[in-house]
Amino acid sequence: MHRMNMARMMLWLVLCLPLTAHAHQNGSNADAPGPNLASVNAAVAVAGSNDLVFAKNADRSVPIASVTKVMTALVVLESGVSLDEWLVFQRRHTPAAANAYTRIRIDSQMRRSDVLRIALMSSENFAAYTLARSHPGGFEAFIDAMNAKAKELGMTGTRFVDPTGLSVENLSTAGDLVRLVNAAAKYPEIREYSTTDYFRGQFRQPRYSLSFGNTNALVHRESWGVGLSKTGYLSDAGRCLVMISNMNGKRVVTVLLDSLGTRSPMGDAGRIKRWLDTGAKGQVAKAAREYSQEKNAAYNSLVHSTTAALK
Repeated sequence: MHRMNMARMMLWLVLCLPLTAHAHQNGSNADAPGPNLASVNAAVAVAGSNDLVFAKNADRSVPIASVTKVMTALVVLESGVSLDEWLVFQRRHTPAAANAYTRIRIDSQMRRSDVLRIALMSSENFAAYTLARSHPGGFEAFIDAMNAKAKELGMTGTRFVDPTGLSVENLSTAGDLVRLVNAAAKYPEIREYSTTDYFRGQFRQPRYSLSFGNTNALVHRESWGVGLSKTGYLSDAGRCLVMISNMNGKRVVTVLLDSLGTRSPMGDAGRIKRWLDTGAKGQVAKAAREYSQEKNAAYNSLVHSTTAALK
């Protein structure tokens, strides 16, 4: 399985290399002096703008885990379906790409608005799957809509194969995700649902309820003023975080991909905030630095191998 994923990623790199080279030539994602971060890839922009004020490997296509669900939410809302409709949690028609535990009972029902809420705030994978399965054109049409939207937004280093982020074949760049977050932030439902602290979800047939909590600890801190949030994790993707929050008197988009530890994205967000406020670069733990070096070396080796294969 790992060899198959590597082969597919190599094929994707073959397709993306011309685009990546073009980005470097334009200097649009060139890394600039900034804070020291544990995250291997990162991008920072003023909310509403796709111009990066800080970039770290921001044009590198990598697995994005459950950050995928921001695009899932965007496609749901732009499809025009009713948020009041009751959706059925049907047994998956294909196996999950990774182990996906859920407390939701097969064949139970929940309103689409609440399904969308728990997919965003609590990263409920069965919820994201059900949103795609309930799309008017069906599951495959939903995936096509995700990729069509990415193309429309100019996300040239992005592709999706599932709505949850459980697949390592869901790839994007930090720079592309700034575009996605800015587009998603135009929808009040995404802003509200993704920043809900706690939620008690109501199901029917049978009738029961479940409690859900937000996966981003920063939404609980008023000083951050988090206006949109999504976390993600897979072993191949590391810890990921995208959000809009208050920094240096502005609304700022932060994209952090592939961090080593559970709290590393939160620490990076704090370092970015202090850098914008004071210019301080901050310190990163040795283990995080070594992790970043290893991931950079692995990625560069993959690119080298792919380039050699093209010759």
